[in-house]
Amino acid sequence: MSQAQRVFSGIKPSGDPHLGNYIGAIRNWVADQDRYDNFFCVVDQHAITVPYDPAQLRVNLRQLAALLVACGIDPERSCLFVQSHVPEHTELAWLLTCTTPMGWLERMTQFKDKSDGSQRERVSAGLFTYPALMAADILLYDTAVVPVGDDQKQHVELARDLAGRFNHMYGEVFTVPEPVIREVGARVMGLDDPTKKMSKSDGAVNRTVDLLDEPKKIMKKFGRAVTDSQTDIVFDENRPGVTNLLTIHQALSGQSQVELETHFSGKGYGDLKKEVAGLVAETFEPIRQRYTELTADPQTLDRILANGAERAQTVAVQTMSRVREAMGLR
Repeated sequence: MSQAQRVFSGIKPSGDPHLGNYIGAIRNWVADQDRYDNFFCVVDQHAITVPYDPAQLRVNLRQLAALLVACGIDPERSCLFVQSHVPEHTELAWLLTCTTPMGWLERMTQFKDKSDGSQRERVSAGLFTYPALMAADILLYDTAVVPVGDDQKQHVELARDLAGRFNHMYGEVFTVPEPVIREVGARVMGLDDPTKKMSKSDGAVNRTVDLLDEPKKIMKKFGRAVTDSQTDIVFDENRPGVTNLLTIHQALSGQSQVELETHFSGKGYGDLKKEVAGLVAETFEPIRQRYTELTADPQTLDRILANGAERAQTVAVQTMSRVREAMGLR
């Protein structure tokens, strides 16, 4: 039997995980645990490139780890760990930074978006160089596959370019990873503005549905979801609100576009919103229950993260030994 491909997946502890995170990433990670050799990383060092509250970061980190387990990440089958618990991440990031042309980093969209005009003087150097840390996260574990949303593909392409450049300069050290983008549900849009990705980055309260939201809150948020002035319920890229609700339904129910359009023929937007909200609430209920159990037993979570860091570091140490040798640092 051939060895399973290694997959690295990272998620930033920047607030409550939401429906977009779940559909676009987390539930796929859970489903693929028997297919791949999975390394799931809470990338806390990516959360400090912008102003933040250290106490809140600690809370977010543990909450995210607990939610990943509650969603179905099995520490016995997968490696779940925190980025900062494995110091080789930052060491490799620095070594990659030293081989990365500045032009490559300047082209990264997140830095360009946040450093325009007067913002440039306030943006941290960490925001400029963080793609090298992201590449280090991936390359440190001989990663073969990286599942990403279409908005993150640029970062995996940079990791591929850096791996190729390093291998050309110093010899074949790194595995060159491949990005994998899922089609259905890979990009869930905001409920209040379906032209924007579901995200908390701009503080919009009604844009997201959080994994820990209770059923009444979920119903209320979907009840306020933006649609349009038409009446038929169909997938149409020119009608982002309705299409977003149908996409969420499709991702959770597994029904095809034709099946959903037939099902909602003659029904109204209220029916659509109520049904999608019910699906989401039903999906999230066992997750909330398991999360409550985990947070009531902090020692169990501590043990899971410690074991994950130990397993991750076993691989990271081997990679860094090759890197240092190739670069003349040993």
